[in-house]
Amino acid sequence: MIAAFSVTPLGVGEDVGEAVAAAVKVVRASGLPNRTDAMFTSIEGEWDEVMPVIREAIEAVKAYSNRVSTVIKIDDRAGVTDGLTRKVASVERHLAGG
Repeated sequence: MIAAFSVTPLGVGEDVGEAVAAAVKVVRASGLPNRTDAMFTSIEGEWDEVMPVIREAIEAVKAYSNRVSTVIKIDDRAGVTDGLTRKVASVERHLAGG
């Protein structure tokens, strides 16, 4: 499965980069395939691997604020591996006209 999530501390002002970086560090330390962009961090693995990482990332952000907003989107598809790379490669192939 691929889970795309966003964790934002509330009540700390506009600059949340430090708190978000704490969450991303947790994801990167997990060793699971992941990608971070301006809005979400995506992580790929089995349910029992991914969900504890997301929870730990949320806890890391809670160190900056006692109120945290979290958005999670999950694509749970049996038999798919390397989805983070394959989905993007498919779009790029279509953009290139192939």
